[in-house]
Amino acid sequence: EEKQISEKVIKSPMNGTVIPLSEVPDAVFSSEMLGKGFGVEPSEGKAYAPVDGEVTTVFDTKHALGLMSKNGVELLIHIGMDTVKLNGRGFDVKVKAGDQVKAGDLAEFDMDLIKSEGYPVTTAVVITNTDDCEAIGEVKTGAVTKDTDVLTVL
Repeated sequence: EEKQISEKVIKSPMNGTVIPLSEVPDAVFSSEMLGKGFGVEPSEGKAYAPVDGEVTTVFDTKHALGLMSKNGVELLIHIGMDTVKLNGRGFDVKVKAGDQVKAGDLAEFDMDLIKSEGYPVTTAVVITNTDDCEAIGEVKTGAVTKDTDVLTVL
């Protein structure tokens, strides 16, 4: 039986402004080393699931989460840049590995604390299995809410 490949839509995980991944202030992301995707400048300290699926990873330092969408897209959501150095301070993750998520709360984070420690709150959303995807559409940049479709994957 053939697997039905339908297009997969990735929403913004935050309210804020979507920027091209190339503008994310960290070469690991902007160079697409980890995969294609987009950046978000959040307007509030909340992250939501941009797809329906399963939480595959929650980093001990709470600044990053891995998700597997129901139709096979692997996503990494990395909140802020170099925020691993905060060791979880300012982050409140609402989910754990193995949880099923529908577009809903993943985490909250203290933007003021993160900024006061000198880190950008710019968030990277990366398709870590880019190589398995047939095509990845244009990123819709600009003002978004958590319900805005940002990227289509084939």
